[in-house]
Amino acid sequence: MDSNQLTDKQFWLNYWESKQNLAFPVSQSYPFISHINSLLLKYNTRSFLEIGGFPGYYSVWVKKNHKIQSTLLDFVIHERILHQLEQVNGLPLGSVDTIEADLFAYTPTQKFDLVVSNGLIEHFNDTADIIQKHVQFLPANGTLFITLPNFRGLNGWFQRTFDPENYAKHNIDCMDLDFLRNVCLSLGLHDIDVQYNGRFMIWLENEASQPAWVKLFMKALWFPLKVLFKLVPIETRLFSPYIILTARV
Repeated sequence: MDSNQLTDKQFWLNYWESKQNLAFPVSQSYPFISHINSLLLKYNTRSFLEIGGFPGYYSVWVKKNHKIQSTLLDFVIHERILHQLEQVNGLPLGSVDTIEADLFAYTPTQKFDLVVSNGLIEHFNDTADIIQKHVQFLPANGTLFITLPNFRGLNGWFQRTFDPENYAKHNIDCMDLDFLRNVCLSLGLHDIDVQYNGRFMIWLENEASQPAWVKLFMKALWFPLKVLFKLVPIETRLFSPYIILTARV
């Protein structure tokens, strides 16, 4: 395993095998779909790559709704789960192309107009290196779209306090707008836009196994803050659950 990587293949096997109900219709309301849709239309995209995105929700949605080449690259791809996802979204089996490979050992044989990852780069220590691995798939005038969680606010406090094992799997230093912007500049990217996304959300990967008082505490905090941010629709470091990054080659 690359020393830069904070997780290994067994981690992801365990992670996906622990999940249920992975195959469902991917709708327009699925997180970040509206952003991806805007980029696809704005730049007349002909090919799409989703990195580290198994089971491939974005790949499946793009293939179904835009009828362009859609490819999923991940370290671990369970073909059975991907086929189930294709099926429930009305696609023939094998509609989405797949590349099962270690991103750090793989040499691209094709460029893609739009390269996307969601919740990936924060699992690596060297942020510039992992973003460069995305950029290598982009042609001139290609577009990069990356999302990651924001653990530098309230949600991060919950992660650190109640799920320190999961928290340790994340590079918290990279969850900074200026840091990400400077990384993109150092890689020669332009039209860089980095912003917080979402008004308020808290979650725990292991919420089901938490004590009852923790669940009650989360719910007690969730309700008044959810109401507040419906009235005051702002996105901030302290409360926004995500960061989104868009850049061009």
